[in-house]
Amino acid sequence: MTTLRVAAVQATYVLMDREATIDRVAELTAGAAAEGAQLVVFPEAFVPGTPIWIDTQPIWDGDADWFRLLAENAVAVPGPTTDRLGAIAREHGVWLAIGVQEKEPNAGTIYNTLLYLSPEGTVVEKHRKLVPTGSERTVWGMGDGSTLRAVETPFGRVGGLICWENYMPLARFHLYAQGIDVWLAPTLAPGDAWVASMRHLARENRMFVVAVNPVLHVDRIPADFPHRERLAPARYVQEKGPWLEEGNTVIVGPGGELIAGPVRQREETVLADLDLGAVTAARRLLDPVGHYNRPDVFRLHVDTSPRPAVVVETLTTQEPRRPQD
Repeated sequence: MTTLRVAAVQATYVLMDREATIDRVAELTAGAAAEGAQLVVFPEAFVPGTPIWIDTQPIWDGDADWFRLLAENAVAVPGPTTDRLGAIAREHGVWLAIGVQEKEPNAGTIYNTLLYLSPEGTVVEKHRKLVPTGSERTVWGMGDGSTLRAVETPFGRVGGLICWENYMPLARFHLYAQGIDVWLAPTLAPGDAWVASMRHLARENRMFVVAVNPVLHVDRIPADFPHRERLAPARYVQEKGPWLEEGNTVIVGPGGELIAGPVRQREETVLADLDLGAVTAARRLLDPVGHYNRPDVFRLHVDTSPRPAVVVETLTTQEPRRPQD
């Protein structure tokens, strides 16, 4: 049987500072690797940090300077930032999964993306969030079916969805059908209801679930951040509390049992040893895409083709056919 040591890194980013946040990733990954972690998982949108103004301010109310910061610090894939992340994974010999905000080279749209990097330092897969939730749609575009793929590793198949994408049952089923053993759910979602959802997913597909959040205390917003007093208004902090993101990291076993967490209101790298043989054993009773499925009754069609903004086709002309003699 294979045992995997996973590290779920609940940490604070340096808000809208890509390079300083990658420095944090390097430090935290080194610490996790020193504890024997083979798979290190960071939260949703960790680089360069959550655009928190979408929750603290009315939509599009004076957010131009903040969005510009986000665009300037977003991540090109591939690019110098993925090179840095790859070097971190390679230096410590770990699989690295990390949420970034991805920018297209020739467009203004930014995507909420989960990157998977191998111990060789290669980006082996990326997933773009299919549907940004609520106010997130003011900063992030929509992904497509071309990035709904599991990742093959020496210790099993890894994959998952970002935050409330996990409430999309058809997307889940498509990924379940790829034989996922360890499900990753980087998220910003707080509260006990989210923990209950993660326990349900684990039990539904008889797999391990790693759900990891960031934490951000109002005191960790840089003093020179543009319009800082508007970004985290005193009234908002008084009503909601000083934890703008309080964390909610959990690791769940194939039966829905909590292995670790929830961890809240502090930075912590949550470690767990996952016996992947338990996934096989649990599926003897229920495999939702195998013997507990009815493909004769239910069919799922998934469009996995990329959906670029422009499709260029080259048309060729042909000489008209001559009539037969």
